[in-house]
Amino acid sequence: MGLRARTFVVGAALAAVALAASGCGSGVASSASSSSDGKKVSLSLVAYSTPQAAYEKIIKAFQATPEGKNVTFTQSYGASGDQSRAVAAGLNADVVAFSLEPDMTRLVDAGLVAKSWNAGATKGMVTDSVVVIATRKGNPKHIRSWEDLTRSGVEVITPNPFTSGGARWNVMAGYGAVSDKGADKAAGITYLKGLFKNVPVQDDSARKALQTFTSGKGDAMLAYENEAIFAQQNGQAIDYTLPDSTILIENPVAVTSKSKHPKEAKAFVAFLHSKQAQQIFVENGYRPVEHGVPGADKFPTPSGLFTIKDLGGWPTVMKEFFDTQNGAVAAIERDKGVSVKK
Repeated sequence: MGLRARTFVVGAALAAVALAASGCGSGVASSASSSSDGKKVSLSLVAYSTPQAAYEKIIKAFQATPEGKNVTFTQSYGASGDQSRAVAAGLNADVVAFSLEPDMTRLVDAGLVAKSWNAGATKGMVTDSVVVIATRKGNPKHIRSWEDLTRSGVEVITPNPFTSGGARWNVMAGYGAVSDKGADKAAGITYLKGLFKNVPVQDDSARKALQTFTSGKGDAMLAYENEAIFAQQNGQAIDYTLPDSTILIENPVAVTSKSKHPKEAKAFVAFLHSKQAQQIFVENGYRPVEHGVPGADKFPTPSGLFTIKDLGGWPTVMKEFFDTQNGAVAAIERDKGVSVKK
């Protein structure tokens, strides 16, 4: 499988957003709407770190609709795994939005999200992305392929895969590309060992990893495509390469079964699939899951794009790679002295 790549900069079609407004890590923000009639309802959105800027704009757009005019929001953002575990432990949430499906499955198993959460046309997913390789502006070390990330003298920034959903996507992208979608597992594991040997620090979320990279540490960063676009939109001097072989990132959203306002929560989730909301996601670097969204044609499809299903699906991947006792990645991390606590 070829590992050639294409390098991209962001065009003017993607609207800029303020880096400072986006925040990072765990945090809570509020957003209120004016009400002309009826009782105000407060919804709690608990989400992973990277889409904060998009959600803040989408919430304002929702509040301008008849369904959202009396709805206020509290918002919490952080590493996907940490957010999922917090909700399982009792953090109030009406709507949950995570980086990857296993963080939603945890809440299904806990009875906090209905088993039918993924029964719709998009299987419960609200946005897509792909894993890319970000580099310094001009790519001074000529890092263009997965193999380049294991070269001597190359530092790679990626978050801790036992807290960050984005990091798990990064791991499986590199593994899947080098192993030919798992056909050569030994080659894939050998690659991951070489990759993590070049990782000097592992933040707990994708947004914190972006901050580490843009502050000057590392030669390359594995990231969501939308994170690389976000950085460029905000004036960061980076380029990014879209490998020919990479993984499709699929981000889930759901209403919790404990929501005190399920009608309004469901209306908000439905709005996330509207053309207006999907276009806001596009402007923030995400690939839409709905058809006919303006700007969607700006995203090229890699010739070797694969999905998590091509690697056996999340239940298999979680057991083989991220089980804290016997997973392949857990073993690599322990050898580095990195925590694998979830």
